[in-house]
Amino acid sequence: MLVAGTIIAYNLRINNFFGFLDLPPARYDFTSGQYTLWAVIFSLGSLFVFRFFSLYNLKSTRGSLRETYQVFGAVSSIMMAIILVMFLNRKLFSSRVVILTAWSAAIVLVSLGRMLIRYIQRQALKYGYGVHRLVVVGNAGVGQKLVKEFSRPANLAYRVIAHLKDTKNVIDKIKRIKAVDEIIQCDPLIAAKDLSDLYELADERNLVFKYVPNLFEAQTINVEILTVRGIPIMEIKKTPLDGWGRITKRTIDIFISFWLIIFTAPIMLAIILAIKLDSSGPILFSKFKGKKIKRVGQDAKPFNYFKFRSMRHESHNERYTTLAKLNSRYGSPLVKIKDDPRITKAGRFIRRFSLDELPEFFLVLVGKMSLVGPRPHLIEEVAKYQKHHLKVLRIKPGITGMAQISGRSDLNFEEEVKLDSYYIENWSLRRDLWILLHTPSAVLKKRKEI
Repeated sequence: MLVAGTIIAYNLRINNFFGFLDLPPARYDFTSGQYTLWAVIFSLGSLFVFRFFSLYNLKSTRGSLRETYQVFGAVSSIMMAIILVMFLNRKLFSSRVVILTAWSAAIVLVSLGRMLIRYIQRQALKYGYGVHRLVVVGNAGVGQKLVKEFSRPANLAYRVIAHLKDTKNVIDKIKRIKAVDEIIQCDPLIAAKDLSDLYELADERNLVFKYVPNLFEAQTINVEILTVRGIPIMEIKKTPLDGWGRITKRTIDIFISFWLIIFTAPIMLAIILAIKLDSSGPILFSKFKGKKIKRVGQDAKPFNYFKFRSMRHESHNERYTTLAKLNSRYGSPLVKIKDDPRITKAGRFIRRFSLDELPEFFLVLVGKMSLVGPRPHLIEEVAKYQKHHLKVLRIKPGITGMAQISGRSDLNFEEEVKLDSYYIENWSLRRDLWILLHTPSAVLKKRKEI
């Protein structure tokens, strides 16, 4: 809508729509295409401004008038930035009429666009699509007020499915509720152990956990505050990847994986030829006895997995039968076999440099995996996980990660989980880039074979 508003303003000025103002004919060094390009660039930058003004919170409880004020503030801030650029370099662009018209048009179009989106969203919510199901815990005045607020027609995005006034046996009560997305704890007198158990339940079931803080309660780094009718509600973020972090990570995944597929295409063609010449069987390890190979992804959801075949065809299950005694990871859900006899000659080379995983770039591109994250594990392995191991399933599995650059196969499973959990709880774009830059050296560095 911002781009549309600025293009409309430009064309109105070029076509002398403002002739009644007795303005001189418009003469710009900009072509229409160059102007559009700059409009797109400024619009991309506006994403951060709109984020700052909280205009991307789809479950917001604000009214239409307040949202219009926020749109006004966001668009005005963007236009002030453009005016500053004009002031610093008048040769770049200097039409005040176009800027004023673009400002007005952008406010109108963005407001109308958001009204349309809100209308579509409300219609979807009426039919139950996208509704966030809440359980409110506590019978204090705050709890009653929250239930009343979330029950208003303006808050269709939320639905209170249970208000547990008595906190006795609250864990068992919540477990009996089938469909829950979020828990809001607002009982100021709840015991510390009950609060801890409540958070542990939310963590175990991957539920959003929010609570109304005490007046002097300390804030932590992974906390986000939402205000509902003057009531501060704190949401404990399981990972910084919740929200905009996830969008940023996904954008980078798409961009980098696309170019890596192109750059590594000659290497992949050479690997395909080597596999075909070395042994019989398919090029990709994607099926076993006619069934597609699965790995466990984000939120414990399985997905179809593939990589270059590096072992004898149809030898996958030998790790659990004839080769089980060679497992070097005793007491671990994972199976690792030193000097695995199933590996082919070509397979030994491509596994040494992790080249068998190059097809995973395609899985990153389509959104099943990420460039950085915990490694994807087998369904039968995840079935043996203990409760604290499940934390690694909060995000998409990755091609590389903290565990891979810290020790590759040398790490035991518990150490791997600790590193992956640290990554999930302390994610940052800088950390992702650091891991990606250190991955080649970790691959090339000689490690003991497992």
